[in-house]
Amino acid sequence: MKVNNQLIHRPKIFWIAGLIALAIVIGASLYRQAVLHQRQAEVAMRGAQVMPFDLEKTTHHFEPLPDGGLQTVVADSPIDPEQVKLIQSHLKEETAKFQAGDFSDPAAIHGDAMPGLKQLRAGHRNMTVEYTTLPDGGQIRYTTQQPALVAAVHDWFAAQRSDHGHHAQ
Repeated sequence: MKVNNQLIHRPKIFWIAGLIALAIVIGASLYRQAVLHQRQAEVAMRGAQVMPFDLEKTTHHFEPLPDGGLQTVVADSPIDPEQVKLIQSHLKEETAKFQAGDFSDPAAIHGDAMPGLKQLRAGHRNMTVEYTTLPDGGQIRYTTQQPALVAAVHDWFAAQRSDHGHHAQ
C-alpha cells in the first residue's frame, strides 16, 4: 500500500517542483528586464549631456557590416530642421574624434567598460571612419580589414542598441 501511495504523490511533487522552477525563471526574467530598463534610463540621461539632439525625436541605427559597420542617426520627423542640424553637427564632431582614437563621448554615455571600446581606441589607426550627411540626419561608416576590429565594431554596436533601447535599431 505504501508503494501505491508514493506513486500517487509523485506527480504532485513534479508539479510543485515545476511550478517552483517556473517561478524562479519568471522572477529572474523580470529582474533582468528591470535592470535593463534602469540602465537604458541612465544611458538616456547621460546621453542628453553628450548628444545635443533630442533622443525622443531621433532614432539611432547600428548596422554591422562584413568590414565594420554603419551608424546612422535620423530625425523621426524629417521636416524637423533643428534636430537634423544638431544630428549632423554632432556626428561630424564625433567622426573627427573617432578618427583620432577619442571615444570619450561614448564612454561618458555607456561607460569605459563598454564592449569593443578598448579595441576601437587601440586600433583606430587601422580603421577608416567617414561621415556622410543625410537629408534627415547623418551617418558614420566604420571600415577595417582587421577581423578583431570588425568584431569590436559589432560588439560596440550591439551594446549601443541594447543601451539605447527604443531609441535605437
